[in-house]
Amino acid sequence: MLIDLTGKVAIVTGGGRGIGYDIVTTLAREGVRVVTTDVRAELLESLTATFTTNGWEGLARNVDVRDAAAIQALVDEVVATYGRLDILVNNAGVGLTGPVETMTEEVWDTSQDINLKGTFLMCRAVIPTMKRQRSGRILNAASFAAIVPSLGGGAYASSKAGVHYFTRVLAGELGPWDITVNAYAPGMVPTELNHFTERAQEEQTRLLDTLSLRRWQDAKEVANLICFLSSDLAGYITGTMIDVSGGKLATQIPRVAYEQAADAGEYAF
Repeated sequence: MLIDLTGKVAIVTGGGRGIGYDIVTTLAREGVRVVTTDVRAELLESLTATFTTNGWEGLARNVDVRDAAAIQALVDEVVATYGRLDILVNNAGVGLTGPVETMTEEVWDTSQDINLKGTFLMCRAVIPTMKRQRSGRILNAASFAAIVPSLGGGAYASSKAGVHYFTRVLAGELGPWDITVNAYAPGMVPTELNHFTERAQEEQTRLLDTLSLRRWQDAKEVANLICFLSSDLAGYITGTMIDVSGGKLATQIPRVAYEQAADAGEYAF
């Protein structure tokens, strides 16, 4: 059984770096014509060069997901260029943190505007096209923080919890047109935003101890899930948030399994 996405058209927001970059390039390798947005022009220039080198078809546009007019112009361009729009991946986001007591309104507003409102604006813009097609896949980046938040993550966790429940509502609304809407919760993928692999070893150990699969996640593992959810194989999956976090806190203390395996000589920290 092969996942066949050849000829599909996708928009991926925030695709210039990190997880978004891997989503973009993985979809492109599968034959998807990918339209990538980002707010950093230099990242889009590099991505365009990668597409040219590999012979992939797609567009790169400097679009802020807080700008409704720019989003509508983008969707109009995509439909005019390719005649359809099959996949929307709302990957763009920020991870601003800080205790509620000292949090500024700017931190709160930026988190909600990009993570939650940006997802809403993108979804709203693609709905008419997908309804006309009577098909589509909408995939929204949530977070494990929507399930179990971290201290200092009030703005981030609330925005991602909003994405989760927004996804469920939208899935219900779009079901009659055979459009599926799902969210996904990545795990600990080292990026230039979180600097996981650059932290002190003690902190890295503490973080890894929360995982059933005790290693940093490869962004391609998130991208592979996106490919599956974008395909016909996932046609009956909608309105859910899929945890792709490596079993983060699947049990109360995941490290115990590794300690037991180490005691049996079957694992080495």
